[in-house]
Amino acid sequence: MDRASVTARLSSRVAIRALVALCWCLLLAGCAATSAQRGTGDLGIVIERADGRVAIVETTARRILAKVEGLGDLSHASAVFSRDGRYAYVFGRDGGLTKVDLLGARIVKRVMQAGNSIGGAISQDGRLVVAQNYDPGGIKVFDAVTLELLAEVPTGSKVVGLVDLPGNRFAYSLFDKGEIWVTDLADPRRPHTRRFPAGMHPYDGLVTPDGRYYLAGLFGEDGVALLDTWQIDKGVRKILENYGRGEEKLPVFKMPHLRGWAIAGRHAYLPAIGRREVLVVDTERWQETRRIPVKGQPVFVMARPDGRQVWVNFAFPDNGWVQVIDTLTGQVVQTLQPGKAILHMEFTPRGEQVWLSARDDHAVVIYDTQTFARLDSLPLQSPSGIFFASRAARIGF
Repeated sequence: MDRASVTARLSSRVAIRALVALCWCLLLAGCAATSAQRGTGDLGIVIERADGRVAIVETTARRILAKVEGLGDLSHASAVFSRDGRYAYVFGRDGGLTKVDLLGARIVKRVMQAGNSIGGAISQDGRLVVAQNYDPGGIKVFDAVTLELLAEVPTGSKVVGLVDLPGNRFAYSLFDKGEIWVTDLADPRRPHTRRFPAGMHPYDGLVTPDGRYYLAGLFGEDGVALLDTWQIDKGVRKILENYGRGEEKLPVFKMPHLRGWAIAGRHAYLPAIGRREVLVVDTERWQETRRIPVKGQPVFVMARPDGRQVWVNFAFPDNGWVQVIDTLTGQVVQTLQPGKAILHMEFTPRGEQVWLSARDDHAVVIYDTQTFARLDSLPLQSPSGIFFASRAARIGF
């Protein structure tokens, strides 16, 4: 064998060995990458409202993982999640819609879609993100992957109380027109909308956990508008005609929020407008069964996932307090003072913890819901909304 042949064989062996070594390196790198991967079921975001920023948090270790800047005016921000829990869609007061990657801790895309927006929803199949707008009103429908605008439904009114319904439908209320609209987005480029009279100035709405009943609270008159979406042809009926401010028009320090799934078992727990009460409503007969006195004017009335407790926060000047109602007895069983300006609450997916934003203390405080022990505090600037990715699997969140 000549020298050239020997050299060629040696070069070939070296090349093969180098290729094998490279394959091993790639395999090991892939294993390392796989070991670093994680799910999103225990992740969430906290709105840092004064800084146009969101913090990505983990509930298992109770820690801040990252912060994402550049989300605009978040003074009244809310969020929904993709069905895999990886992406948060944040709706800002300035009309911005921002898609945030929780694993990559980055903005995927941001669009300015209105002049003033206060919330949104995601469709049952996860393909559509819908924004509700104050200015110029109406709703806008976006592709959840690209944020391409697919459709717009003008209303000529501020839109509030937008929720997702089964069948890629959405229910929402028109504050100025006193109506409830249901838009079918089975074909997202050709929305089909039905309109129903609701009452004076609906201010917020919720849907029951099964997606059947849509309720809109009325600010301009006492009562609640109820729409059975399984029997939509029956239209809206008014329930709880003594619900609201009553004959004595009491001052309202902050508009209460209905959205939050204040449904526990067969009862709904609603904040009484301008009153220091929580109303308990039988959801089979849709009649008031009792009123529970509380420390202040309720803002959020939220049921723990198992329905055994309802947590209540309050408008100023009582917004440093939180009370807990035992749904078995119907009594307030705990009164806490977690911090200054408690704006929002969020339960971990199975309800063993509750996270509360203390805006003026620049902290999120975390409590054990069984013992009411304070577990932790996370430093965050002017926190407001807390949203966990587990919302992705729930109707109306």
